[in-house]
Amino acid sequence: QVQLVESGGGLVQAGGSLRLSCAASGRSFSTYAMGWFRQALGKEREFVATISRSGSSTYYADSVKVRFTVSRDNAKNMVFLQMNSLKPEDTAVYYCAASGQMSSRITTYNYWGRGTQVTVSS
Repeated sequence: QVQLVESGGGLVQAGGSLRLSCAASGRSFSTYAMGWFRQALGKEREFVATISRSGSSTYYADSVKVRFTVSRDNAKNMVFLQMNSLKPEDTAVYYCAASGQMSSRITTYNYWGRGTQVTVSS
């Protein structure tokens, strides 16, 4: 089992950057692919990015490609989401999640954090 805790959210102006972190507990972190999702107020949760167990493969939603970068440090049980050139439409609660395989599908992920709020002002 994996417990996930996100941090790093906050208020930033459009064009700015934030780096989200997700700390995982448990000894089997490196056996999980990790994903980032987001949910804006009144909208469904959507896929943002995913990274393989080793960190060698990544995949992004078209809306964040080039602007966001997902990475992980298996030695520290951490996964990160570097967000650059932020836009007001990036405003949402951001969640990290763990899965047995890389996927953009919410239902693939077994474990979820509680989320961190990101607000981008125009």
